[in-house]
Amino acid sequence: MLILVLNAGSSSLKYQLMNPKDGQVKATGLCERIGIDGRLVHEVENKKTKKDISMPSHKEAIEIFLDILANGEEKVIDSIEEIQAIGHRVVHGGEYFSSSVVVNEDVIEKLESLIPLAPLHNPANIMGVKIAQQIMPGKPNVAVFDTAFHQTMEASNFMYAVPYEDYKDHGVRKYGFHGTSHYYVSNEAKKMLNKDDSKVIVCHLGNGSSVCAVKDGKSIDTSMGLTPLEGLVMGTRSGDIDAGVLSYLMDKKDMSAQETVNYLNKKSGLLGVSGISSDLREIIEASENGDERAKTTIDMKCNRIKKYICSYAGVLEGVDAICFTAGIGENADLIREKVCSGLEFMGVEIDSEKNKIRNDENREINKESSKTKIYVIPTNEEFVIANDTYNLVKA
Repeated sequence: MLILVLNAGSSSLKYQLMNPKDGQVKATGLCERIGIDGRLVHEVENKKTKKDISMPSHKEAIEIFLDILANGEEKVIDSIEEIQAIGHRVVHGGEYFSSSVVVNEDVIEKLESLIPLAPLHNPANIMGVKIAQQIMPGKPNVAVFDTAFHQTMEASNFMYAVPYEDYKDHGVRKYGFHGTSHYYVSNEAKKMLNKDDSKVIVCHLGNGSSVCAVKDGKSIDTSMGLTPLEGLVMGTRSGDIDAGVLSYLMDKKDMSAQETVNYLNKKSGLLGVSGISSDLREIIEASENGDERAKTTIDMKCNRIKKYICSYAGVLEGVDAICFTAGIGENADLIREKVCSGLEFMGVEIDSEKNKIRNDENREINKESSKTKIYVIPTNEEFVIANDTYNLVKA
């Protein structure tokens, strides 16, 4: 069975054609600058093609890459009829969805009602579903939610200390994100540990970052909250901050509430502190050249990750494995080293030489004497989406 995985953003569209039964990826790609001028990056068997091509809307973008899949020089199917279902990444499922679902009108209505909780993401995700339904009528569409994995959190971990009616009437609570990644990585860690009754902390570290405490395969707590702004220091997001800062900034900088939230989402984090970039690689390079603000920025990021690890070790009442994943987690040995340094009291002992090794495999980077395992596990959110889609439509 071939599953098309779609991740629709406001001006971008990621896609992947996969057979979830064997994990084989037929093709993958990215449509960028949709509605502006259009750019396509298409990859088949490690051969990457880049081209500027007009994409006035997401509909044209999908039509373009479907034509390439079936008719291009590197075509991988004879007809789009070979695509049997479409799996969609949907950022916010609220409390409605604790697992992936086949899309129908009721699902669409619920997703639209959740737009106030994810105004930047859900509209684009919904649009992707509707266009897929239009272009490939009769094909089942499946919604796979970033938030679903975290629906196992107990109220004591997802509630905020605000009046209870704000939760009941307005849905003010922690939802958490990166759920497909945390699910995949924690599941891989369980296999590596060879035990089901596991206590795992997953550090998904990319431009957006979050930490998740996973016990026996279930999310117990996670660092992102009502929105992806809460938690770690990220590329352009501030992460945890005193709520009083908002009113203070509004007064001092004469900003509206929305302008202030935008300020914390898009102008803060690594970019705001370093003044250099939201790309950690550039900040590390500046730090190595003696830039003190860059050094402070790196220390802030690592300290916040370390705080969450220690906190979640307490919530889990111990920890079997700490996992690093996503762009930074998989590739930045400096960050892993600094995060794990000083955690020897928890039985965490990183092996500096193993930590420097880079490949695309699941790997263990702790010393033999370490009581807590340290894993680097490349995430595979697309596989989770394709697999969920397959399991829901195979009958």
